[in-house]
Amino acid sequence: MTALPRALPISPSDIKQAAGALSGHVLETPCVPSHTLSQLTGAEVWVKFENLQFTASFKERGALNKLRKLTAAERARGVVAMSAGNHAQGVAYHAGRLGIPATIVMPEGTPFTKVERTEEHGARVLLKGAVLAEAAAEAERLSQEDGLVFVHPYDDPDVIAGQGTVGLEMLLAVPELDTLVVPVGGGGLISGIAIAAKAMKPEIRIIGVEVEAYPAMEQALKGEPVTVGGDTIAEGIAVKNVGANTLEICRALVDRVLLVPDVAVEEAVALFLNIEKTVAEGAGAAGLAALLVHPELFRGSKVGLVLTGGNIDSRMLAQVIMRQLVRESRLIAIRIAIPDRPGVLAKITGLVGDAGGNIIEANHQRLFTTTTVKATDIDLTIECRSRRHAERVLEALRTRGGLKVQVLAGGVE
Repeated sequence: MTALPRALPISPSDIKQAAGALSGHVLETPCVPSHTLSQLTGAEVWVKFENLQFTASFKERGALNKLRKLTAAERARGVVAMSAGNHAQGVAYHAGRLGIPATIVMPEGTPFTKVERTEEHGARVLLKGAVLAEAAAEAERLSQEDGLVFVHPYDDPDVIAGQGTVGLEMLLAVPELDTLVVPVGGGGLISGIAIAAKAMKPEIRIIGVEVEAYPAMEQALKGEPVTVGGDTIAEGIAVKNVGANTLEICRALVDRVLLVPDVAVEEAVALFLNIEKTVAEGAGAAGLAALLVHPELFRGSKVGLVLTGGNIDSRMLAQVIMRQLVRESRLIAIRIAIPDRPGVLAKITGLVGDAGGNIIEANHQRLFTTTTVKATDIDLTIECRSRRHAERVLEALRTRGGLKVQVLAGGVE
């Protein structure tokens, strides 16, 4: 490893020591090429599957590295952490393994699956506050009043060193990588990765990714007031305040932070599922979203993506899948004004069937319509094979059936 340009809160040797200590206790996850994602984005894409960890997230690396350094007295008192879910599970799981009592404070909107899994690991879970900052205040209060060791999710040097083992493993596995793309919340993961990667390969690019609603690191690096907020599928990186340590490291070593819209994150979640046959949570898919939104920055590069976690609520995942089918025109919703008499619906279903479409939902609208009393609107949801196929189904209805068709959803006209 080469020396970094200046002294930082942790060193490359801290990460190497963490890697040795964590070996055998966390999974050295695969970093493998994705030929289909490479074709799709124009970059040579390698994916680091941190969703394969026992808790389905990289977070347990930093959590364990912190917990292993506690004194016997600190272990006896116990620990407290605040988290939107993945850090919570990492702390809870490894605290349970080590016999350390753990209390986790989570925002009230945390997905049920993350709350349940944290409790299953033996931790006491308290839901407090609408955002992570409010949960953090409660965790700090408990730390002071009850003497618990506060395990920060991202701004602790031991946590950062543990997360940095991700970057170490990536470059040991694939030394030819020239760009690493990392989701950014508070900055712990990208800070650790940047230290490890820049020490091994100083010319490598480190690119952070945030969602548009929570550009905390991007604004902090620019010296702007941090203004964030709103709903996002990437709740794991929906952070209001970045860390002092992580900001210092990112300012020194991170080349750029990109912003992506939620719709791109949804698409990335669906792509990971359909192409790689793996589950990514919103935060975990943010890196791929950056390649979709900013392909010109990565075309021709050897890019390592960190799929940071796979803890997504099953209901939300189902919605993402269905919404992606709509974007791809594999599901379309249409409205047809028809005479309200026998046989017309049969004619329509015949036209759709002959064109290879599959009607999965039909609804007559006789009351809430602008048609005459002798007519009705019929709303159809139709399954198609592709956008081109959807266009053929619409053409059959309009040309062969002579029908006036309004497309309600599905990306076709």
